[in-house]
Amino acid sequence: MTAVNHFTHGPLTPLLAYLMSCLGSMLGLRLTAQAHASRGASRVRWLIGAAISIGGTGIWVMHFVGMMGFAVEGTQIKYDVPLTVASAAVAVVVVGTGLFLVSYGRGRALALLGGGLLTGLGVASMHYLGMYAMNMSAHVSYDRTIVAGSVVIAVVAATAALWFTLRVKKPVWITGAALVMGVAVSGMHYTGMYAMRVTVDAEPGMVTGADALDFLVPLMTVISLITLTMLLMVILAPSEEELHEDAELVARLELRRRTAQQQQRLAYPAPQAAPRPQQQQMMRTPRR
Repeated sequence: MTAVNHFTHGPLTPLLAYLMSCLGSMLGLRLTAQAHASRGASRVRWLIGAAISIGGTGIWVMHFVGMMGFAVEGTQIKYDVPLTVASAAVAVVVVGTGLFLVSYGRGRALALLGGGLLTGLGVASMHYLGMYAMNMSAHVSYDRTIVAGSVVIAVVAATAALWFTLRVKKPVWITGAALVMGVAVSGMHYTGMYAMRVTVDAEPGMVTGADALDFLVPLMTVISLITLTMLLMVILAPSEEELHEDAELVARLELRRRTAQQQQRLAYPAPQAAPRPQQQQMMRTPRR
């Protein structure tokens, strides 16, 4: 078995990966809180934004940054571009599916558990798909017990994350929940990486694919723009408390308008209608 190093840049990559996971989770939780205060198409848009934040930044970018510190002695490591892009799509889709299930399932336990299971298995699939996208002149195998442990961590972490999206609304609690989610996602990533067993080929050949740095600059640029855009949307959008206060104000104004109309009707009752000519004639005609 060849020497594998997960921390070639020291603590820089795990700390940066954890930071990205926390930021993505924090923004995603803020977006889900906004979604719960919205209705219709607006709610759908907020949930899609949350899926991109948690699945894209909080999970996939964390995975990619963590892989920056991964190296195998005796071989180059490059990445299959289509598979890497597919892993990003998987992360966003499975997180989005879980968010929609829980949000429209009205927080029921069955919807939460089903969404957590589906999202956890999807996140684990994304992780191992991203690892499969690595090209190197070596044979790769996995310890099944550790792989199973990483999948369990993914399911538990996903279920907890979905529960947070239902319960956490205040900024202080969102920050704390994001820190916990960052630990869970990072723990799943490095547990899965620890399950990896690599044996370099006796005669290393040419490795095809793209270098990690070929992804880094455009990836960070795109993710930063998307994150900044969604952050501005959250800042400019009214909070749930503000929406609630606006609804109460509208209700009070409507109640005041109805009360004024009722008082006006009592002060100025409607005049009685004059009798019709036929009725007047019948009233004048004496009975015989």
